[in-house]
Amino acid sequence: MTDAQAPLKKRLAIMAIVNVVAVLAAGSLLVGYLKFGQGWALPGFIAAMAVGFMAQIWFIAGLRGSGRGV
Repeated sequence: MTDAQAPLKKRLAIMAIVNVVAVLAAGSLLVGYLKFGQGWALPGFIAAMAVGFMAQIWFIAGLRGSGRGV
């Protein structure tokens, strides 16, 4: 691994962890909203999905700064 790849590998790992947490949170909030009728769970679901998408955008933005990819 070169010096340029190390920050990208770290960024990928952080993005993956954030996405796993966001998917688990979104899934449980969606169950809370649909099955148990908790009205507050829908905004939480939307927020969890937004966090997951933003983590992916953050990763792609890191590719742009490294001279690789986009």
